[in-house]
Amino acid sequence: MSLYLDHLATLQRQAEAALERTGFDALLIASGTEKYAFLDDRPYLFQANPHFKHWLPLTEHPNSWLAVQPGRKPRVVYYQPDDYWHVPPSAPSGEWVDAVELVIIREPEDAARELADVAKLRAAILGEADSALPGLTPNNPEVLLNLLHWARGVKTPYELAQMRAAQRRAAPGHAAARAAFLRGESEAAIHRAYLVATSHTDRDLPYTNIIGLNEHAAVLHYQYQDERPPTEMRSFLIDAGAQVNGYASDITRTWVAPGHDEFAALVAAMEVEQLGLVDEVREGVDYRDIHLSAHRRAARVLRGAGIVRMSEEAMVEAGVTKPFFPHGIGHLLGLQVHDIGGFMASETGGVADKPEGHRYLRLTRPLLAGMVVTIEPGLYFIPTLLRELRASRHAADVDWSAVERLSRYGGIRIEDDVACRAGGGAPENLTRDAFAVA
Repeated sequence: MSLYLDHLATLQRQAEAALERTGFDALLIASGTEKYAFLDDRPYLFQANPHFKHWLPLTEHPNSWLAVQPGRKPRVVYYQPDDYWHVPPSAPSGEWVDAVELVIIREPEDAARELADVAKLRAAILGEADSALPGLTPNNPEVLLNLLHWARGVKTPYELAQMRAAQRRAAPGHAAARAAFLRGESEAAIHRAYLVATSHTDRDLPYTNIIGLNEHAAVLHYQYQDERPPTEMRSFLIDAGAQVNGYASDITRTWVAPGHDEFAALVAAMEVEQLGLVDEVREGVDYRDIHLSAHRRAARVLRGAGIVRMSEEAMVEAGVTKPFFPHGIGHLLGLQVHDIGGFMASETGGVADKPEGHRYLRLTRPLLAGMVVTIEPGLYFIPTLLRELRASRHAADVDWSAVERLSRYGGIRIEDDVACRAGGGAPENLTRDAFAVA
């Protein structure tokens, strides 16, 4: 059996079990609709319902539907308008076509007719409110969603194959971006080099690239791209991914221009600690513990570089690492860059709390074999947070001259996408494997 067909069979089993446990007869999933800017006729970029693209490699198909019933092939209502204003979806093709009952419609409203028999059942209907059609109103039952979201944390072999491909698509982009940085190009030009090397456009990236030169690397989600290069090229942070069949990669690297040895040494020290954190991705490990380990490792870097004159234990206990590393160590990755279900206490719901004082962590579950997570420690020189540290009782323990020198570089983030393996074995570093053959 192919990886995709096996994946589809797994989803069918999970859906049937969820329907039986929650008392529903059928599952209906809307792909979503195009949304328009206020008082305008321009649509926003379409984002498919992740539940829809979990089953089908269809990411640019609004107004389509999927119906799942026990013991039956999935039914796909495929919207293919006869349109001359825009390019309509192509004729259905690929391995998924023979695995489903396919119905093609020309108008969005036709889906209601094609799904009328399922609508008469007690159906769980997943989608946004604006996907509603007569008889097909999304109800998004939480009890069923919990079961599906919990299961989605563990990737099938098909999903892992797509995510490896997304890494391989991103790797040449990172190489091209680094080369553009070393040539002295602007943020906008670096971004364009990335797009060309990955065969992506801004429309189909899994998230907006972060392309930050020098001090801009201190803005965690820096959202602009200057057209002019800075007078002096010192450092470069790129957070950029790629997408294959709806599955994302999410990769960050920090590069240093020649002649900036102090910051280069800091990046090298962070690289060592990042790889150590990757090795902590093991089945049964609480991801919260990896996050706390990241703060201990950040403390080691800060102390080793002479930036903070405190013991590593005292630094973490006092929260002195937080201004330098204010975000979480990572998150689940898959159909969404910040994949769903990261805070679930169990398959029936509930919340697994974040460690006290660490409100930006995005994953609080124990790791299961098949999960894919990001490991992205950082060390930044963020003016707002540094002002708070300078006003604290620990200010005397900081070498502020070193902070001033290093602030010109913005900061460091190194991010790999890592698959947890069964039996406590060493994790699979999807990112480093892709970079090794790029």
